[in-house]
Amino acid sequence: MLVRLLRTHLRPYQATLWLVVLLQLVQTLAALYLPTLNADIVDNGLVKGDTGYIIRIGGVMLLITLVQIAASVGAVYFGARTAMALGRDVRAAVFHRVQDFSAREVGHFGTPSLITRTTNDVQQVQMLVLMTLTLMVTAPIMCVGGIVLALNQNVPLSSLLLVAVPVLAVSVGIIIARMRPAFRQMQTRIDKINQVMREQIMGIRVIRAFVRDKHERERFGRANDELLTVSLRVGRLMAIMFPTVMLVVNVSSVAVLWFGGHLIESGSMTIGALTAFLAYLLQILMSIMMATFMFMMVPRAEVSAERISEVLDTESSVRLPLKPVSPGAVHGHLELSGVEFRYPGAEKPVLQDISLLARPGETTAVIGSTGSGKTTLLNLIPRLMDATEGAVRVDGVDVRELDAGVLASAVGMVPQKPYLFAGTVASNLRYGKPDATDEELWHALEVAQGKDFVERMSEGLDSPISQGGTNVSGGQRQRLAIARMLVHKPGIYLFDDSFSALDYATDAALRRALADETREATVVIVAQRVSTIRNADRIIVVDEGRVVGTGTHHELMDGNETYREIVLSQLTEAEAA
Repeated sequence: MLVRLLRTHLRPYQATLWLVVLLQLVQTLAALYLPTLNADIVDNGLVKGDTGYIIRIGGVMLLITLVQIAASVGAVYFGARTAMALGRDVRAAVFHRVQDFSAREVGHFGTPSLITRTTNDVQQVQMLVLMTLTLMVTAPIMCVGGIVLALNQNVPLSSLLLVAVPVLAVSVGIIIARMRPAFRQMQTRIDKINQVMREQIMGIRVIRAFVRDKHERERFGRANDELLTVSLRVGRLMAIMFPTVMLVVNVSSVAVLWFGGHLIESGSMTIGALTAFLAYLLQILMSIMMATFMFMMVPRAEVSAERISEVLDTESSVRLPLKPVSPGAVHGHLELSGVEFRYPGAEKPVLQDISLLARPGETTAVIGSTGSGKTTLLNLIPRLMDATEGAVRVDGVDVRELDAGVLASAVGMVPQKPYLFAGTVASNLRYGKPDATDEELWHALEVAQGKDFVERMSEGLDSPISQGGTNVSGGQRQRLAIARMLVHKPGIYLFDDSFSALDYATDAALRRALADETREATVVIVAQRVSTIRNADRIIVVDEGRVVGTGTHHELMDGNETYREIVLSQLTEAEAA
């Protein structure tokens, strides 16, 4: 997964990658050449007392060092730019894929996990690429070059490499094999931390209302301790790795000095050659150490790449049509025929054999007990989810064949939990129509019964709104969400229990104003409150995912027991009549 992900997203940067490789090659060759020159200075300069030779070769070494520095700086600069660009591209790819997801896919992954995958997981892959381009590219060049030049200095002494290199490679391999499952567990535990944190931040009022502070602290503590346990396990393995590497490096250095000293004594090796050989041994082992450092990052990056690819490879159940239909104008005629919706693997469908008709100029209401599928039914119309059977049609065209832009402009929805974005009142109201004038915004607010409280705000339309609209009340949030849809002016208005936080007087005033505003549009209202929908032109009664009654309020009171039970649970017989 890691290789496939990198191959896909690094393809646009092939030229830069080759430049980085070239620069790393230059700086590595320069680093490899310096010990040979140093040996030359020792044998032909220091031993013979030739100061001119020392200065001349020293100048060459200085020049090569400058070339090495320039190449190294260039490699790190372009490598870092490429790694950061990769992170940006992968994050963008994950973000755009999630934007295409339906509610089904978002529910499958979970919001905390998607956030972790977009941030922490992408960061792990990005860091691997950064370290690869700055360290790993040089490791094989330095290792191979070091072995060749070490053999050039003394072949018998090079036999030590046959022991040192395999011992180091096997030791590192064993440690890394134990790291991979721990890294996978670590990413899962980070997901859990995000989930708990998100729940506690969003549910802070509920926690305090039920005095569950201690319980939530303990729950976060458990999640935190689980992450700590895995992190300590990884930390212990990392703690073992570096001493193991350094032990092999130091033992090898002592062995070289020991055997090299005997070779110098016998006259088969010069002091300069021993100095160069020791430098090459250290370069070889340091290159393996750099590779070791990379291999420590690979397991975690591999796990992260799998999690990222899982998101990127998941196709949305709501797919764009191959040949989208773009009618000239949408009149708002809405029809659901034989609609069924079933979650994958579910024993029974959420909705079954749903048929209803909603015409322009009429208000159609949907009512039913909690969990009867009302919200799911409404979500099928703007294609937040797609029906598994049957069809949802707008002006006779299946919504799965309609152009996405046409459908978005034709259908406006106020969800059960209205969401406001961080910004201002105006920026939220203009969300569906960026070029709306201030007059249009004030008119929408007046219809939504929100003009008074916005005028009382310190800056009116420019008053700040915090993320999620947490600095306004639930009723104000609902009215702003309704005003936002009114600014959008769709042909089909969908209200998903959008008046629940309003008092009866505001509810009644809002519905009267809406009736004039939406006179030529199709209005579908899902509500629990009977007073909100009793005057609708058509009321659809849903029970356990099925339509069990259709008619006006009086017709259903006379002939539908389910509707009658719902009404009498809220109103007296006289009020219902």
